[in-house]
Amino acid sequence: MEFTPFPSWPDVAPRLIAVAAGREAADTVLLGGVWVNVHSREVLSDHDIAIADGRIAYVGPDASHCVGPDTRIIDAGGRFMIPGLCDGHMHIESGMLTPAEFARAVIPHGTTSMFTDPHEIANVLGLEGVRLMHDEAMMQPVNIYTQMPSCAPSAPGLETTGYEITPEDVAEAMNWPGIIGLGEMMNFPGVIHGDPKMLAEIAATQRAGKTVGGHYASPDLGSDFAAYVAGGPADDHEGTCEADAVARVRQGMRSMMRLGSAWYDIESQITAITEKGLDPRNFILCTDDCHSGTLINDGHMNRVVRHAISCGCDPLIALQMATINTATHFGLEREIGSITPGRRADIILSSDLTELPIETVIARGQVVAENGSISVDCPHLNWPDTARNTVHLGHALSQSDFEIAAPNGANRVRANVIGVVENQAPTKALKAELPIIEGLVEGEGDVCQIALVERHKATGGVTNAFVSGFGYQGKMAMASTVAHDSHHMIVVGTDRAQMAMAANRLAEVGGGITVYRDGQELALVELPIAGLMSDSPAAQVAARAEDIVAAMHACGCTLNNAYMQHSLLALVVIPELRISDLGLVDVRSFEKIDLLEPLA
Repeated sequence: MEFTPFPSWPDVAPRLIAVAAGREAADTVLLGGVWVNVHSREVLSDHDIAIADGRIAYVGPDASHCVGPDTRIIDAGGRFMIPGLCDGHMHIESGMLTPAEFARAVIPHGTTSMFTDPHEIANVLGLEGVRLMHDEAMMQPVNIYTQMPSCAPSAPGLETTGYEITPEDVAEAMNWPGIIGLGEMMNFPGVIHGDPKMLAEIAATQRAGKTVGGHYASPDLGSDFAAYVAGGPADDHEGTCEADAVARVRQGMRSMMRLGSAWYDIESQITAITEKGLDPRNFILCTDDCHSGTLINDGHMNRVVRHAISCGCDPLIALQMATINTATHFGLEREIGSITPGRRADIILSSDLTELPIETVIARGQVVAENGSISVDCPHLNWPDTARNTVHLGHALSQSDFEIAAPNGANRVRANVIGVVENQAPTKALKAELPIIEGLVEGEGDVCQIALVERHKATGGVTNAFVSGFGYQGKMAMASTVAHDSHHMIVVGTDRAQMAMAANRLAEVGGGITVYRDGQELALVELPIAGLMSDSPAAQVAARAEDIVAAMHACGCTLNNAYMQHSLLALVVIPELRISDLGLVDVRSFEKIDLLEPLA
């Protein structure tokens, strides 16, 4: 696909100079605002901004010399003029939306730049899926930079994906116009042990002069961490405590602190700045994963900045961590992240620097949203049929596919159980003594069944295990084709017949999420693109997602953002215990383990 690139600074420099000098008129001038300067960390009253060709030409106390008869005047009215917000690490697919609809959802919240890693679709459709995401991203009126996924599969030998990403794929993608770097290097054991494939991907990225994203999901901050940093990842968002944040910046990484729909990792780490006094320029705010309900109801990066401020962070520092710090990290300090001459004119007008109401959003010099309403088009790609037909079970499933046979002669058995931890990505490796009824192991109390259903190659494979923490009651089942990162199908339930119903239903609609109780479907979100996304408007998807949350609650689940917890149960790169199409995986040792153990 051919793209019309946004004019570069050198392309428009002659006009920017002429406007700043007063020889030519600006396209737009903002009058009488409070300039939030993230370079100097100052708030400067009574300033104007002149914009030409989508870039900032002049910022100063009087832009009257830049005004001509056709110049659009925007009265800032004493409001704060803030750089457009940047999300330093995120996955668009987690919003269950295409790039176009994701952009439509977040633009009114002041997000004008995103650094996205489409490794979800890479697991389903490979390099072609990444290309489709990249191409739609390039069509948007805001800046969506794409990181080439690094790890599909995320843990080789422990899961099977629809496609594998190779070093050759990475090298090819580095030439695409919207590729900004390498997506999070989740295979941290591979880097630590010098895996040639992982090192080849990192090398291809570094040779292209681009940034390598990190993902170090281990509490070990000793020699393994040192080895990982030596391998080249330049940032990390998997920290959960102050020590994690400190260790990363001390070793020259950027510490990315996230507030997503289910990850609340800022409050526990921001004390590295607010209490220990570390230099904040090496800290970045991000979302990682936000579902559509969060975007519609709570916000995006404006929500993250507000949260950081509520945790005691100086508002100007919080804004730096969501603007200039991010831009600098990706080598874009001269392009985005601040309100200074030459940069893209990405500007927010807000009447309060702490609560951060987003009243006007300007992107590339155009007003794109006002008072929560978008005012520009977000073009859609014509997604091919190959991206809409991705759920292949091999055969219709029945309750027998979800049976767990007991050892001969046993009355009870000990099982390894995945323990869900509210508001965190890690799980716990638990053990439970479970009953045997008519030769089958049954869940008991808060322990119910989980199954990983293969959906890429129609093998008919089903891996069965147990999970606790959801609190489900009665006869129910929930299924989702969003199953990070391999994106098979995760089915959790208390009744095997309904687990089969839920799985077959998603095969019928081409992917999505469904909840069954007492033989009836309570809620359904259809995600026809790769079984991950919908190209319907965000508000519609969010409403259906809210139905899923309500259905889970009706089945006894009261966890915050329980759906996100459900979708991550196959993420075999985050400790402690996960499920894959190859079995139960202990991520502490990166080994498959038996589901059942004999009682002592």
